[in-house]
Amino acid sequence: MSPKKLNFFERVYEVVRKIPSGRVSSYGLIARYLGSPQSARMVGWAMNASHNIDDVPAHRVVNRLGLLTGKHHFDGTNLMQQLLENEGIEIEDNQIINFDQFLWDPSDHLTY
Repeated sequence: MSPKKLNFFERVYEVVRKIPSGRVSSYGLIARYLGSPQSARMVGWAMNASHNIDDVPAHRVVNRLGLLTGKHHFDGTNLMQQLLENEGIEIEDNQIINFDQFLWDPSDHLTY
């Protein structure tokens, strides 16, 4: 399906599926990549709605400071953190340590 025929949530999911293991992106970077820089909150809503979609690694999307702001949408209180730590990302007090080292900007890696 052509990207222009997908709805916004589906376009978000396409980007999130491309975030490599051991890397994270932010709501705002994804929104900006999709041409809607003011839609970071919509990206968050897409992540909240994605938990029944097996191939969308929603745990790899955090806020612009590296905070695990979406963690309460995962089963169990620490599942998001556990998934990220299993990929080699260190977290302290719900924030990614050395966030810039793990940050993946879709604009640097994808063409839309």
